[in-house]
Amino acid sequence: MNYFKFDETLEKYSVLAEKKAQEQFKIIDDITEYNQTKVLNAFIKNRVSEMHLGTSTGYGYGDVGRDTLDQVFADCMGAEDAIVRHSFASGTHTLTVALFGILRPGDKVLVLTGRPYDTIIGVFGFEGHVDGSLADFGVEYHQVDLLPDGTPDINAIRAELSWGEYKMAYIQRSRGYSLRPSLTIDKIEELCNVVREVSPNTIIMVDNCYGEFVETREPTEVGADIIAGSLIKNAGGGIAPTGGYIAGKHKYVEMCAGRMTAPGVGREVGASLGHNRELYMGLFAAPHVTGEALKTAVFASALLELLGYKVSPTVEEKRADIIQSVILNTSNALISFCRGMQSGAPVDSFVRPEPSDMPGYDDQVIMAAGAFTLGSSIELSADAPLRAPYAAWMQGGLNYHSAKTGVLLAVQSMINDGELKLKNI
Repeated sequence: MNYFKFDETLEKYSVLAEKKAQEQFKIIDDITEYNQTKVLNAFIKNRVSEMHLGTSTGYGYGDVGRDTLDQVFADCMGAEDAIVRHSFASGTHTLTVALFGILRPGDKVLVLTGRPYDTIIGVFGFEGHVDGSLADFGVEYHQVDLLPDGTPDINAIRAELSWGEYKMAYIQRSRGYSLRPSLTIDKIEELCNVVREVSPNTIIMVDNCYGEFVETREPTEVGADIIAGSLIKNAGGGIAPTGGYIAGKHKYVEMCAGRMTAPGVGREVGASLGHNRELYMGLFAAPHVTGEALKTAVFASALLELLGYKVSPTVEEKRADIIQSVILNTSNALISFCRGMQSGAPVDSFVRPEPSDMPGYDDQVIMAAGAFTLGSSIELSADAPLRAPYAAWMQGGLNYHSAKTGVLLAVQSMINDGELKLKNI
C-alpha cells in the first residue's frame, strides 16, 4: 500500500538515486560491520553483565556499571580512558568541560580548522565578552583560517605552531553550519603529525561530534590526545536520552573529570540514576544506527544532485561525518524543505517549523526535528540558519527506510509549494 502521495516523476528520481547510491551503501555496510564487531568485542572484553545495567543514587560511589561503561567506551575509541555521563547536557557542554579541564589562565589555544561553529564561540569568548568564557579566564584564542577550498592550511599551521607556544591545538571534525568539507581520519592524522613534528608538547583536542563510527578509526587512534562528543548524536545510537563523552589519554581525562564534578573528587561521584542500561544499549546500537544515517545522507545527496542542487558531500565523496548539506538557494525553499522533512517524522509530524531566534546563533534558525529525544541529531533532522546561500544541513535517520521517506517528503514539499519543478525523465 502506498501510504504517501509522491509525484510520479519524483518516484522515478528516487529509483535512480538509490541505484546511484548502491556502491556507497556497500562501503557503508563494510564499515558498519567492522565497527559493530569492534563494539561487541569491547563489551565481551570488559565482561559486561546484568549487574552493570543497574542504577545508583546520591553520590554514586562504587557504581560499577558507570565505571565499566567508561572502559568499554575507551576501548571502542581506541583510547586509554573515557568518561561517559548522562549529566553532560549537550555536545557543547561536554566540549566546554574538556576545554576548561585542560586549559589554564595564560594558556593559548590554536584552532586549526578556521572559525568554529556558532555555539562554541561563546565558550572561547573571542567575539565579544562572555561572562565565564575561556577568554574571561585569561585563555588566549587564535585560529588558522581555512584555504579557499575549505581544507586546513597546513603551511600556515606549521608557521603558527613554530613560534606560538600553544598549549592546545583544537580540531573541529565536522563542518558545522559551513560548507567546508568535514575532516576524514586521514586528514586528522595529517594534522596530528604536523602538530607533533612542530610543537610536540601541544595537546591535540578533537571535537568528534557527528563523526563517531563513520570510519573504522577514531581520532584517538591517529594522534589526538583528547576527544569529546554528544550521546544524542552517533555515539548514543538513538537510545541514549542525553549525555556526552570525553575520551583520550588517561591524564587528560582525569583533568576533565575534575572539572566535570570537583577537583579531588572527579569521576568517583555522579549517580547513574537508572541511565546505565540506555547508555550501554545506545553504544551497542551506535555503529548500526550510524550506518543507517550515512545511507540516508548518501541517498539524499544522490536525489538532490539529480534534481539540480549543489550538495556536499557528493555521492562519490568519502564521508567523515553524518551531515549532508544541500544548497537550496532561497529562504522559501529552505523553509519548505524543512517543513516537508518534519512531516515525515514519527514524533510531531504535524508541527510546522518556523524560523526563530536561538541561543548561540546570530541568525534565525529553522529546524525540522521530530524526534523521540529532543534535539537528537542521530534521528532524521534538518536545520539551518536563515542566511545565504540558504543551505540545509540534514543528518540522522534511525533506520534508512523511514528516513528515505522523510527525504522524499522534504522534496515533495518544495514541489507542492512551487519551489521546485521536476523535469520529466
